[in-house]
Amino acid sequence: MFLVILGIIVLIITISLSKQGGVVTKFKTLFFGGSVVLIIAGLLFSTVKQINAGHVGVQVLFGKVQEGVIYEGLSIVNPLFDIKQMSIQTQSYTMSGTFDEGEKRGDDAIRVLSNDGLEVGIDLTVLYRIVSSDAPKIYRDIGLDYKDKVIRPITRTGIRESASFFNAIDLFAQKREAFSAKIREKIEAGFKSRGIILEQMLVRDIKLPLSVRESIERKITAVQDAQRMEFVLQKEQQEAERKRVEAKGVADAQRIVNEGLSDRILQYEAIKVQKELVNSPNSKIILLGGGKNNIPFILGGEK
Repeated sequence: MFLVILGIIVLIITISLSKQGGVVTKFKTLFFGGSVVLIIAGLLFSTVKQINAGHVGVQVLFGKVQEGVIYEGLSIVNPLFDIKQMSIQTQSYTMSGTFDEGEKRGDDAIRVLSNDGLEVGIDLTVLYRIVSSDAPKIYRDIGLDYKDKVIRPITRTGIRESASFFNAIDLFAQKREAFSAKIREKIEAGFKSRGIILEQMLVRDIKLPLSVRESIERKITAVQDAQRMEFVLQKEQQEAERKRVEAKGVADAQRIVNEGLSDRILQYEAIKVQKELVNSPNSKIILLGGGKNNIPFILGGEK
């Protein structure tokens, strides 16, 4: 529009000075041509708009937002329209207790009260994007600073409302997934009503009070001790069972041997021994034992 306005000004000045005569009259045609060129060039530049990739253009005419958007690329528009570009790409908003990690400097973690009245700190990141067709509505109702007006308050409120359904320890351990699902449900509904899509929600960290952390650590230690003791008991039981099996095996072996050693077998073995001793060249004294088995005893002898 600047070139159009400049061309009109040059045209008006040329017409005014040409009526007075003088030097301007000789170059009237040149000035007229230059002003026309400026006006035409200005109109061309004003009617052709480039929208960057991943953005849409919202058309504003004298402060009134027009329905419909202009998509990325070159478009011919009314030169009187003011075009506001808005990103439809995925954006992120982080609230963290770590300095310079989130959108706000310093400790920006969300402080919530759990169902058991304990204060819990939560670090969170939300990924979102605006719906392209709702860009005019967002610009008209919220403006370009929708991060601070919508994203931040809806997210913090959703987390606080969701945390009231859970105990502090449940938030940290057993019901963390259920807690995340509850938050997502709250935030997603709030975003959707304002033309914003929640793509992903990341619960990055949950900071419990020191007393709760110590209680969890003691509980974990007790569980580990119990598991270790259970392992020791199982090992002792297995060792005792092994010894019982071994003793039973020895007893069974002795029983089988005893059952196989009859009187006739013992007498036969004794006769074999006596025969070998008689034929042996070594000197010895042999005493025949009494009793029914008549087993010999060797009192002395050398090879």
